[in-house]
Amino acid sequence: MTEFSIIGKRLSRIDGRAIVTGEARYTTDISLPGMLVGKILRSPHPHARILGIKVERAKKLRGVFGVVTGADTLKRKYGYRESSADEYGLAVDKVRYVGEQVAAVAAIDDDTAAEALSLIEVDYEILSAVFDPFEAMQEGAPLVHDDVPRNISYAPYFHWGNVEEGLARADFVREDTFVTQPQIHGSMEPHAAVADYTGGFLTVWSTTQGPYALRKELAYTLGVPEGKIRVIKPHMGGGFGGKREMFASDFCAALLAIKTGRPIKIVYTRQEEFIASRQRHPMHITLKTGYMRDGTIVAKDCVLVADGGAYNSRGPGILSYAGSSLATLYRVSHVRFQGYHVYTNKPVGGAFRGYGSLQMRFADECQMDMIAEDLGMDPLELRLKNVVYPGYVTISGKRITSCGIKECLLKVAEASGWYEKREVKKVGYGIAIACNDYVSSLRSIYEYDSSSALVRPNEDGYVDVFTGAADIGQGSDTTLAQIVAEELGIPFEMVNLRAADTSFGVMDLGSYASRVTFVAGNAARRAAIDLKGQMVDYLSKYWGVEKERISFRHGNVIVTEEEGASLTFAEAVKLILNREGKFLVGRGYYDAPSEKVDYKTGLGNTSPTYSYGAQVAEVEVDLKTGEVKVLRIVAASDCGRAINPLALEGQAEGAIVCGLGMTLFEQRKLHGGKTLNPNFLEYKVPTTFEVPAIESYVIETV
Repeated sequence: MTEFSIIGKRLSRIDGRAIVTGEARYTTDISLPGMLVGKILRSPHPHARILGIKVERAKKLRGVFGVVTGADTLKRKYGYRESSADEYGLAVDKVRYVGEQVAAVAAIDDDTAAEALSLIEVDYEILSAVFDPFEAMQEGAPLVHDDVPRNISYAPYFHWGNVEEGLARADFVREDTFVTQPQIHGSMEPHAAVADYTGGFLTVWSTTQGPYALRKELAYTLGVPEGKIRVIKPHMGGGFGGKREMFASDFCAALLAIKTGRPIKIVYTRQEEFIASRQRHPMHITLKTGYMRDGTIVAKDCVLVADGGAYNSRGPGILSYAGSSLATLYRVSHVRFQGYHVYTNKPVGGAFRGYGSLQMRFADECQMDMIAEDLGMDPLELRLKNVVYPGYVTISGKRITSCGIKECLLKVAEASGWYEKREVKKVGYGIAIACNDYVSSLRSIYEYDSSSALVRPNEDGYVDVFTGAADIGQGSDTTLAQIVAEELGIPFEMVNLRAADTSFGVMDLGSYASRVTFVAGNAARRAAIDLKGQMVDYLSKYWGVEKERISFRHGNVIVTEEEGASLTFAEAVKLILNREGKFLVGRGYYDAPSEKVDYKTGLGNTSPTYSYGAQVAEVEVDLKTGEVKVLRIVAASDCGRAINPLALEGQAEGAIVCGLGMTLFEQRKLHGGKTLNPNFLEYKVPTTFEVPAIESYVIETV
């Protein structure tokens, strides 16, 4: 492997000090002269027709500057893609879940805004509601959306190979059903937006994972040209997929700013986070698998019902990805998948860490253990026998490039003492293994999956990197800085990140699908290479040497085999700027080499490469009380090349805690469509006291 000076180093985050000292500026910290407080009125009913809204009393309240309802909007539906767009910025004619946005106010302070909401009178016609996806699919069930029969908004069907033939050929067939519950994102920072409309230009500071995507949605729903909208993502306290799209905080803040001519700030309460953001889709998965006596997996037949809640959000894409993940980790020749994304009068399901693969992996991995038990086979050996390998092409057209899944499995087995501990016969003690795979970018909505970057040096040698990529807490700004510093041969500390501001003109699709380091990182690297090329062009003439002899390393620009022909990076930049008066800037663009998802067949290599991981968990169960104690988790992650192993381990450990929460702690309690535990006091998430000992290992395959 190539030796690097900065890549692969365990460096602290470039914004770490600012975060822990309180210097970091989040959306809620934005304060503008004359700024008003915005608040949103939400539906108390799971399903009702809006017969009328009276806002006169609210408008007359002293300190109120604006009140808006769906009637004040262009009534344009937005969503994941045009064919699945079904949601309004403010409800029009109907509400479909408890918490849906009905009206918004702008006032001088919180108390006045809250009082104004209480003065808005909404005349509802209560409609029959449906809360169970299987009931929702029955003929005669209440329709959440009148134009969607049986409440089935999306029903992907994939069939690769011949499942009937595969199941008939298998020595054994087993069928199991797995059910997963909803999960709240629980980001430390709630959804928030600040909007300012001045001189015909709209500026929005938002807790968004995709500034350019948000700009596009705001432009469409508000009728404001994209060129007159600037979206800025300040520091962000977590996203996990839950801030991937436009929310009422963004839309209402912008609409009120336009209507009032004053800056508006809207910050969700923790209760609003629970009832009006997004959640992981609850899924009902029936999985039939055919396998041979030696453990070879032959065929998989799956029916998945996803409770999408009241709107599509990212549901169609999540369902398709869940189905495609049946054939990406284990070699299998025959796969059939029937999915149903079903509307109910419940909170909306959306993107969440794993994007549908988590639920499918849960079902698949549980069944792999069951198959191993049926065969009297070690679960590790069963997995090793069936996992994919470099160069393998799956039945669905996924091309496996670098792949360290076997190495991950063997590493966690070794580090955990798997074989020895499998022999432990202690009552209440258990040890288990599981593995996973995921994309490294995803070509889904657009014909491209790209990112762009600019690298601009200053006379003192410090370099500004402009990227559209959004660091949502995962530390991607740091990894991009490492990539640029490595390419330019300068100290890491000399790189400044200027990120996630649409006014920079460096397009990026957003922070999702584990794409930022791979896609935005390649764009940043290409921008650095472009800058180097411009500098080499000038310096080769200045020194009278061949371009190939000039190199960048250790903060210097050096000519090989020529004494005295060297400059510091800063001196080289200053020389070019002063002698030529030339504007130096490197430009980089990268479009991931993948194929767009075919939503009809599920075929295509939708990611240029895939990441892998494996974990071993040791637990104790008190058979008298039922208390589960997780003793230890050992994890190994393969992402090709670790730019920053410290950051990678942090992300892996965060994912482990997220999964631990869903497995043992988190339960959303609903009654009649209403969330009964919309707070962290009653909705339990793991804290540092519940997190077990975690050992995290990095497996590199490139």
